[in-house]
Amino acid sequence: MNKLFVILLFALTVYAPNVWPDENVDHAQISKVAFEYIHAKTQGMPGKINIKIDDIDPRISLFTCFKLEAFSPAGASMLGKSSVGIRCNEKNGWSLFLTVSITMTMNMLVSSKPLQQGQIVRAGDYAIQSGEVSQPGIVTDETQILGKVMKFSIGAGQLLKQEMFRPPYVITQGQSVQLFSEGQGFKLRTEGVAMNNAAAGQPAQVKVTSGQIISGIAKSDGIVEVQR
Repeated sequence: MNKLFVILLFALTVYAPNVWPDENVDHAQISKVAFEYIHAKTQGMPGKINIKIDDIDPRISLFTCFKLEAFSPAGASMLGKSSVGIRCNEKNGWSLFLTVSITMTMNMLVSSKPLQQGQIVRAGDYAIQSGEVSQPGIVTDETQILGKVMKFSIGAGQLLKQEMFRPPYVITQGQSVQLFSEGQGFKLRTEGVAMNNAAAGQPAQVKVTSGQIISGIAKSDGIVEVQR
């Protein structure tokens, strides 16, 4: 055997061990890091959390790493179909993205009868149903919707989502309202006509007798407070 070839082979064995298959990081270890990351991120969520991580392509070979770190890609959600990144924080490190499915098994609210647009939600308009949730915004507690108003009509047995409801208006367009402003050493109060609908805490525009449009914040008592 050529002497130079033997020397080169020895050098590769000593100085470049990561090229050999038995030095590759275990795919199970990568998945374990991803699972622990998701588990920690979802600890505060209600219900029972179910985490499924897709298998890594067996053809993917990555160098051994002792500093594995999981992270969430931009726009990734901790519910439904998503992804989690794993990176090696060492010199000449690498990164990999895993496909994950995160669901919650919990009590949800469904409509117990048809609900009409503009209807105020009362007790008896909904029922509790246990199931698997894989999307955000599902109504899980009656306090989230009691006293709120339907944005549109839905049928009986439909899963309730927070986007279906709005707070009741305390001011309606065309209504005569009072404007109130208070500062150091003064209090001002005048009347005008509301130019838009507004729930408590939402912006409201009011046209006063001079024709000027004044903006303020609608209060629960129907008064519009002007910030100074």
